[in-house]
Amino acid sequence: MAMGRGWVLRQHWAGAGSDMRASKRSGTFTAVPLKMPGTQNVHIQRQCHKSSAASTSCLCIESMPSEILLKILSYLDAVTLLCIGCVNRRFYNLANDNVIWFKKYSNSFPCKILNWKTESIETTTVSLSHATVQERKLGYWKKEYIMKHKAVTKTGIIQLLRPINLYTGLPLKTKEAIKASNLSWVVILKDRKGKEHVVEQVDITFNDTSVTVYWYGTSWPCLDTLSTLELCGMTPLLLNRCKVPTKNGPRWCSLIAEYDLTNLTKAPTVIGSDSLVQLLHLDPGLLMGLWKEGNEIAFIVASLHYHQIIEKSTLGSSTIRYVLPTHKPILDDVDPEYGLHGYQLHIDMHSGGRSYLCSTFRNLFCRKDYIQNGYLKIIVIGLKDNAQHLPLIGKVGFFWKTSVLEGNIKNCYMMDITVLDETEKPFWCFSAPVYMKLSSKTSGLYDYMGHIYDINYVDSDGKVHIELVWMDNAKEYYIVNLILYISTKKVNSWYGTNYRY
Repeated sequence: MAMGRGWVLRQHWAGAGSDMRASKRSGTFTAVPLKMPGTQNVHIQRQCHKSSAASTSCLCIESMPSEILLKILSYLDAVTLLCIGCVNRRFYNLANDNVIWFKKYSNSFPCKILNWKTESIETTTVSLSHATVQERKLGYWKKEYIMKHKAVTKTGIIQLLRPINLYTGLPLKTKEAIKASNLSWVVILKDRKGKEHVVEQVDITFNDTSVTVYWYGTSWPCLDTLSTLELCGMTPLLLNRCKVPTKNGPRWCSLIAEYDLTNLTKAPTVIGSDSLVQLLHLDPGLLMGLWKEGNEIAFIVASLHYHQIIEKSTLGSSTIRYVLPTHKPILDDVDPEYGLHGYQLHIDMHSGGRSYLCSTFRNLFCRKDYIQNGYLKIIVIGLKDNAQHLPLIGKVGFFWKTSVLEGNIKNCYMMDITVLDETEKPFWCFSAPVYMKLSSKTSGLYDYMGHIYDINYVDSDGKVHIELVWMDNAKEYYIVNLILYISTKKVNSWYGTNYRY
């Protein structure tokens, strides 16, 4: 015989303090106190009052039966249900209930059945028996729901990334894709005891081929106690199910890079400074500003190249980085100089939303006699060709800021390099901080008399060498020489060639 839900709750909450009995009236149950002698009844009533007050103060939702809690949880949305599962082990098991998640799955992703007679598509929900659903491992339908939702979201993002920029060879709407996926980045600082400090991004600027992310504040942990720094991408686990995603909601974490912070200040990584901070470079592409007084963290800046930034920031895990798919070389036995020509370079120099140079160079090549010491030498801007020389626009420097202070570190900025192969596919891409070092050489160019500065960048795929001249009369830097050195190992792997010079 069925019982009313209210009666069950009253019986559960009443406790042992009041002895109750049930009498049936018109199909409902009511609680009737037992009759006792006067003095004893008064004593029991006092005890019941005290125990009732105590039980009310200790009343907790955890004391409710699992059946009732499951009924309550079935009315929650998916995001709230995921959060409930983080309370404790009992709520984790309850929030993984297959019946609840199967209902959400079938309602959110109904099957589409093609009706051939009417040439229409009928939408129906999947129907499985209760026993069949419960036979699955606990949390099975929750995982299916999340994976299906991620697949639907991924499809929409892929559609945004289809159009390609003719100048950079990169997706044209990377900025829109980042915003559509609600992608953000965090730094996770770990101390030597294993404690983690998660710092959310504070600001972000979009450049031509990269995005620059800023972290600053007043609650940084002590630098001397830190061991590692992790850069991770964060996306809402259920993007379309949460109207206003927050940092406290369920999110997917994808590890992008990990940095060792032990003996950081002793390593020769300082690339510039002003009166307040000194700038440290952590490879790849990370800058850390330290206060000169106290040697503590002032800010952190990361420069992320657009090339596969969405994949790197969403498809990894909290401990494993996303691995780029292996490139399969297209062999060519006809062209004797295959892999030496048809390159395209897009270079962007910027800082704090200011662009100093943004140019594209096409039809770049390397002669066979220029292959030396394991590198292909590609001259982009010739030293003696005045028509190729380019100025840097504006006041060059790295602009930094915190919650209360800001400044400019001279001769430092971010440089984005995008090299495309002869099929206009990304071949070598990076975004990194660079600094202009005063050279001991003197300018031998008649039209450019002034101090010479060098920029040198090196990674496993190649090197970049840039020479600049400071024109005091124009108050501008001019690039008078730009050379790419591409590793023969990279070229051979990409094209299937065998250059050994």
